[in-house]
Parts: sequence; C-alpha cells; structure tokens
Amino acid sequence: MGKVILDMDTGIDDALAIAYAAASPELELLGVTTTYGMAPVDDSVRNTLLVLEQLKCDAPVFRGAEQPLVRSRAYSGKFHGNDGLGDVPRREPKRTADGTHAVDFIIEQSRKYGRDLTLVTTAPLTNLALAIRKAPDIVGKLGRVVTMGGAVATPGNVTKFAEANIIIDPHAAHIVFSSELPITLVGLDVTRKTVLRQEAVAMWREKNTESSVFFASFTEYYMQAYKQYHPYLQGCALHDPLAVGVAAHPDLVATVPMHITVDLDDDALGRTVEDIRRVSPGGPNTQVCMEVDADRFVSEFLDRVDQAFSR
Repeated sequence: MGKVILDMDTGIDDALAIAYAAASPELELLGVTTTYGMAPVDDSVRNTLLVLEQLKCDAPVFRGAEQPLVRSRAYSGKFHGNDGLGDVPRREPKRTADGTHAVDFIIEQSRKYGRDLTLVTTAPLTNLALAIRKAPDIVGKLGRVVTMGGAVATPGNVTKFAEANIIIDPHAAHIVFSSELPITLVGLDVTRKTVLRQEAVAMWREKNTESSVFFASFTEYYMQAYKQYHPYLQGCALHDPLAVGVAAHPDLVATVPMHITVDLDDDALGRTVEDIRRVSPGGPNTQVCMEVDADRFVSEFLDRVDQAFSR
C-alpha cells in the first residue's frame, strides 16, 4: 500500500479524485493539503472536509497557500461554480482543518516516509514550491510527485499553450520542474482521453445515497460546463482522478522522459515544454504521460467510486 498526500484546490474533479483515492486499497491516504485554484483556499478547505465526511473518510485536511507566488488570481466560476463545487446546496462540514500548515505537513511527511511517499498534486503548485523553498532537502527524499497539469503535445485549456493548474502559478511550477524531484506529469495529453459520461452520473443519482446524490449534483454542473465549452468530448474529462489512477497504477500510462521547463515569457506564459539544453547526472526528472489505457481507467474509476458511495 503506497502512502499518498493529495494536494488540491478542491473543485469538482478534485472531489471525484478524493472519492477514487479513498476507495483504492493500493493507497494509504495520509492527508489532503489544500490551496486556492478553482476557488479561494477557504472554499477548498470546506469542500475537502465535506467530501471526506460524505465518504466516511477521516483523513486530516491542511490549509495551505492563499495566492500565487507572483501573480494575482481571479475566479470565474465557469467550470466549478463560485464555491468550487457547483454552488449546490450543502451543509457545513462537522470537522475543521488541522492546525499544521499544508507546506509544513508536506515537509514533515517527506522527511518521515521518504521514498515511500507519493505526492499527488491536482492544483497550482504553490504549496510544493513553498515546501522546496523552505526545506530543499525534501527534493532528495520525496519518492514521487504525480502532477495533474501541463500540455506538452496538445493545446492548453486556458491559452493555446497553457493548462490551468500551471498558468495559475507559473512561477511555482517553474520552481518545481527546475528541481530534481521525480515527477510524473499527467497532463492534457492524456486526461482529455478519459471521459465521464452523463449516464454514469445519472446512475449515481439513482443510487440515491446521500453521498451519491451530492456527487451527482455538483458533477452535473461540471457536465453542463463541458457541454457548453467542449461538446465534442460528450462528457467531462477526468483530469484529477487520472492523476490518482497513475499513482495507484503507473502502468495505466505510457510515458516519455523529458526535462520539462515552464515558460515565464509573456507570449507563452505557463507553457510546459521540453528543455533540450538541460543536462542532469540522473537524466530527465519528468516522465511525461503521452498514452493512457482510458477504458481500463474509467472502468476502475467508476467501480471504486461506486464502492465509495456504498460506505
């Protein structure tokens, strides 16, 4: 069983990723660190706590970075609603976040578990960049970073070059990819190939448990956004759940080793591109996912989430 931390800006597909992780016997969820992204950090904390309660999972939650290192963050609510979970009616969580800061939790657990720890990031990389700045030694300790972000051989989803998690805080992403951390990049190159269909969400609603109806309600908001902006997909992309899937089953994807850098120039801000000039003794630090067994992943995702709703 692999020890994992989920680092999230808990919007809709992050919530789906939590459900998948909570029901995956291959993973031991040590905690969820939160940050801003699809909504302000306080919403991310609340969403995470409530999702975990609905899933009857007692993993601790940690509040993290509030804003990008350099840029500012504006929120549109276009895909995730103003609160990150589709603005659906819901109660307040019964739990509160742990008093430890997310950055400190990442540092502590990296030092404690070393190579046995995988950090799965599905948000802007601010928490991890701050952890590297504060404790550079974790670069040589942390076992693996699985990052949902970037677009290497496909267009971005914010600009023609850039994916959302990277461009929200490109300076943090630049720090992370300039380090020697062992990174698996689960970008738009593969996540756009993993699609959740409306029929599956309808089955969640028909299951009629408190958790399944809650998840169906906010996922339907996401579905409607995809129907408006990406109708060709005929569903919504399972971006963040795929990162959890790769953490649990690396053989779901085929990867290409590269030295990835994040462009900070205005005309290509947030672009994730191979740096062919970079040389490291250990070789490229990033395994870029280029192919995915989408049918196998989606089937397992649906099975695991169904199990999570039955708890």
